[in-house]
Amino acid sequence: MTGSTLDEAYERVRHSGPERDGWLSNHAPMAVEALAHHGHEEAVHRWLDAYADRLDERPRGIRPIPTDEWRDPLGDPLRTGDWISYFERELADEPWREVLVRWWPRLLPGIAAGATHGVIGVGHAVRALLDEESGPRVDELGQGLAYWAARWQPLAPPGVGPYPATDPRSALDAVPRVPDQRFGIRARLAQLADSPDWPVASGAVPGAVADGVPARLAAVVDAAVARHGTHGYASPVMLVHAATAPNAVLRALPALPRRLWAPSLDAAWAAAAAVTAAYAPAEARPAPPARPTLAVDEVMRQAAASGDPHAIKFADAAIDTYDRGGDAGILATAAQSTRQIAAD
Repeated sequence: MTGSTLDEAYERVRHSGPERDGWLSNHAPMAVEALAHHGHEEAVHRWLDAYADRLDERPRGIRPIPTDEWRDPLGDPLRTGDWISYFERELADEPWREVLVRWWPRLLPGIAAGATHGVIGVGHAVRALLDEESGPRVDELGQGLAYWAARWQPLAPPGVGPYPATDPRSALDAVPRVPDQRFGIRARLAQLADSPDWPVASGAVPGAVADGVPARLAAVVDAAVARHGTHGYASPVMLVHAATAPNAVLRALPALPRRLWAPSLDAAWAAAAAVTAAYAPAEARPAPPARPTLAVDEVMRQAAASGDPHAIKFADAAIDTYDRGGDAGILATAAQSTRQIAAD
C-alpha cells in the first residue's frame, strides 16, 4: 500500500462528518482504505472526487464528555461532535492500541451502531494502522470509534442455539427472517426481540477457545460472502453488511488481547445473523457460475468503476474470502454483487 495516498485521502475527509442526510453513513474513509489496500491507489483520489458532494461537515459539539461520564451519552447521535472531540483527546494522550483495547468491550455490545458502519469503520482504520502508523490513520480510528459510540445500538440478547455445533453457512441459512421487511434497519432489528426463533439462531459460542476464533470468524465472513451470491438480489446493499461487519471484527483481532477474541466472535456472528434476518429473501437463487478468467484486480476495478462504496467494500471482503479458499465462484459473486448494487 502507498501510505501517502491513503493518508492524503484521510486528510481530505478529516473535517467531514460520519453521516449525511440524516443518518446515512459517510463511506469515504472505508472505501478509500479498501482501494489502497488492494493496490488501486490510482483510483483513490478519482473516486473521492466523485464522492465529495455526499460529504457533510463535521457536526458541532454540545458540551465536552468527561472521561468518567461516558455511559450517559453512549448511543446519543446528538453528541456525535462531542464524541469526535472525546476520542481526539484520548488518542492524543495514549497510544492508539490502548484506546482501542479500552473501548472495544464497551462498544462491542452495540455492534449494530449505524447499521454496523461503526464497527466497519473501525475495522478499516485498524487494518490501515497495522499496515503503517501515521497521524491521519490514528485520526480516522478516532472518527470510527466516535461514530460507533454515538450510534451505539445493542441487538436483542442472544441465547444458546445450534450455531456453535454447525457450519456458519448452515447457521445463516437457518436464521429466521423478520416478519415485516417494509421499513429501515432499525425497525427490522427491533423485531428480533419479539421473535421466538431469534435467541436460538443467534446463540453465542459457549466457552470458545481463543485459538480457534480467527478461523471461526473467517468462516462466518466466508459464509456471508457466499450467501450474497444466492440471496443478495433481495437487498444488494444492506446484505453486504452481513459480510463486512464480521470482517471488520476479524481485522481488529490482531490489535486486541486474546481475552477479547471470544466475545468479538459472538458479537460478529450476532451482527451477521441480524442483518441476514432483517433483509434476506425467503428463497435462494442459483449462485453465479465461476468465471476462470475473472481476476482479483478486475473485481476491484469493476467495484471502483461503479462508484458505490458498498460494491468496493464487498469486493474487499470477497477478495479476502477468495484468498483463503481460492474459489473462483467467490469472485463471480463479487462481480454480480457490483452489478446488483449498481442497479439497486
